[in-house]
Amino acid sequence: MLTHIIKTLASFVFSRGVLALCFTAASLHVVRWYQLRKKMPPGPLGLPFIGNSHQVPAVKPWRKFQAWNEHYGPVVSLFLGSTPVVVLGTPQAAWDLLDKRSDIYSSRPRFIMGGEILSDNKRGLMLPYGEEWRKWRKILHSGFHARKSDEYQPIQSLESKIMMHQILTEPKGYERHIQRYAASVVTSVTYGKRIDSVDEWVVRENMRAMDCALHLYSIPGKYIVESMPWLLNLPLCLQWFRKAPEAQRQRDVKFLMHLYDEVKTRMDEGTIADCLTSQTISISEKNGWDVLDVAYAVSSPFGAGIETTAGTLSVFFLAMLHYPETMKKAQQEIDSVIGPERMPEFEHKDSLPYVNALINETLRWRPVAALGGSPHAVTSDDEYRGMYIPKGSTVFANLAGIMHDPGTFPDPDNFRPERFLETNDPRLKDFTVPFGFGRRICPGMHLARNSVFMNITRILWAFNILPKKDSQNREILPDRWDFSNGFNSRPISFECRIEPRSDKVVKCIEREAEMARSSFYSQ
Repeated sequence: MLTHIIKTLASFVFSRGVLALCFTAASLHVVRWYQLRKKMPPGPLGLPFIGNSHQVPAVKPWRKFQAWNEHYGPVVSLFLGSTPVVVLGTPQAAWDLLDKRSDIYSSRPRFIMGGEILSDNKRGLMLPYGEEWRKWRKILHSGFHARKSDEYQPIQSLESKIMMHQILTEPKGYERHIQRYAASVVTSVTYGKRIDSVDEWVVRENMRAMDCALHLYSIPGKYIVESMPWLLNLPLCLQWFRKAPEAQRQRDVKFLMHLYDEVKTRMDEGTIADCLTSQTISISEKNGWDVLDVAYAVSSPFGAGIETTAGTLSVFFLAMLHYPETMKKAQQEIDSVIGPERMPEFEHKDSLPYVNALINETLRWRPVAALGGSPHAVTSDDEYRGMYIPKGSTVFANLAGIMHDPGTFPDPDNFRPERFLETNDPRLKDFTVPFGFGRRICPGMHLARNSVFMNITRILWAFNILPKKDSQNREILPDRWDFSNGFNSRPISFECRIEPRSDKVVKCIEREAEMARSSFYSQ
């Protein structure tokens, strides 16, 4: 009996001691968290241990971030779990930190699900700043720098002519036509092959892979293992969170190696046109690069380029429905420079200042990468305007808010291309903000800009974009704020009337499309 009493007392004292230690550790954590919170940029206080996770919506978080920036200022801080997060809400803040201090703001947060488990750290978009990322970036820069991108203009022009004919003959399917265009351009320049339909296996498989990589697994803190990385120390059989991303990784590897092997075979046969993959294979064989690393690297534009280009063109259609006077003004400029009997070409770009301003305004008004793409991570403690930004912070350049900063863009909700003609700010004349900041700026920016220019200019030249009418002949305008919830946010599908502007335009489209098809078939 005495022995039992002694054991009971010892157990009680020990448990009280453990509880006391836990309480002390928790108290110290709360004190440190609160002290850190006071030094960081202003923002919603949140709660110890969970931070602001309960306040950040799973759907369209960029809108909440924008509201916080409007309330607290251009730089806002919060916590997702124990991870400090900084949200930049004005172009100036993004330029000051991500551009001017790119030496410490060019890394990425740790992506356990999307980077480590799903892709074995082979997707350059999620790589931290370092040697592997520089190698990935070098591959893409060699294939998509400004002068190299200009070499793809003939492909973009031919694909655009086919798209124009598709819109002419099947206007209700305009969204599928612009998606096919975007897919075909990207696969042509990446893998040397065209796409005739968005229903082709290679497009569907790519979109599935990107849905997993971007929409599901690329948001830090979304999955419990992101906040509790010690779970990776459990036996593999107990890591329940690995099953789905590992299955998708095997599928991705099979898909990407199929594309790689197909290019390699055509290279050996001498039947492939010059493309990013053939160029990279030639270089990689000399340098002994891993084949799977190359397959992942060259897939980057294929993954990112379809949704962003097609989404931007959908935004253009939406804007023209709501701002018909803007459409007419751009059409007047095109008519005065080009006329109805020939299509606009890249050579006309410098002669169309209002059209170029309209394109910039399309990119600003509703940025497809609403959250600014993948977040940055700061690799050293920093201070900005008296505010402390700790090492390891996740940094979002929230484009949804940045593009609607009234200090930079007065009356930001209004679609007004004139703002880009009136400004004296060289950073807005050469408008790269939609493509990111610093060393992480989109490497496919020049290719994307060329596609957007070619198609917006030709659509304005050829068609009037008009609202759908109901049974009583009343015009129906789509909701200008009805956008998808994904990593890339695009307008929810809407109907409109697309009518050719003249018989001369129709004949020109038919003639040019036939010549484009003949050119492709002869290759």
